[in-house]
Amino acid sequence: MDLGLEGKIALVTGATKPNGLGKAIAVTLAEEGADVACLYHTNVAGARSIVEEIRAMGRRAIAIGADQSQYEQVKDAIRSCQTELGPIDILVNNAAMLGVFDYASAIDVSLWGQQVKVNLYGPFYWVRETFDFMVEKKWGRIISISSIAGTLGGFGQSSYSSSKGGLISLMKSIALEGARFGITANALTLGWFDTDVTKRMKPDFQERFMKRIPLRMKGVPQDVADIVAFLASDRSRYITGSNIVVDGGASLFSV
Repeated sequence: MDLGLEGKIALVTGATKPNGLGKAIAVTLAEEGADVACLYHTNVAGARSIVEEIRAMGRRAIAIGADQSQYEQVKDAIRSCQTELGPIDILVNNAAMLGVFDYASAIDVSLWGQQVKVNLYGPFYWVRETFDFMVEKKWGRIISISSIAGTLGGFGQSSYSSSKGGLISLMKSIALEGARFGITANALTLGWFDTDVTKRMKPDFQERFMKRIPLRMKGVPQDVADIVAFLASDRSRYITGSNIVVDGGASLFSV
């Protein structure tokens, strides 16, 4: 299917891991015709590898580093992207901080704040710095990756759940603000996916989670990338402010 992304410029945060969501999203957007900026925090080698793969398709691609919890670094990254590729048409907020697990009464306050800064402030910063470009063009697509922890909550995940729930609300607000300018904003709320990150989680945790998925299988990064590509296209022009759940049915009530 030709999604008509030829000539569009996409920015994908967290596009670094060989079996990650970010890579699948970046490569799929490139396959559909977009030029892509792959944002990394520390894994420059991973981002550059994805860039080379995209360039081999004949598309333009760059790797740009930034700590998205730091507003000035986000602004610098956007300036670099605009200089090398042009104004952003498609923003995919994929990067997130994991690994902070503790009771709310015991969690380190600075770690709680840092996770919220990365997972919620960061996406807001990217939106803030790309929104005016989209307004000028009267066209834009903003897609943010959330989690069922943001809608169901998560034991020992008060900071992660709060940040991911806030991300869904952020997309709804941006959808309202962008509608008159041809800008759509949507969230994808994910369940269990087979990625480099989830492979490192404890086997007993993986087994417990699998039992609550009605489809009895994990998702793969391409499942997400295909939906992102659709939402980035004009074929999704009437979808905005939505929270699209992609979890194999894990958030359904079952007994």
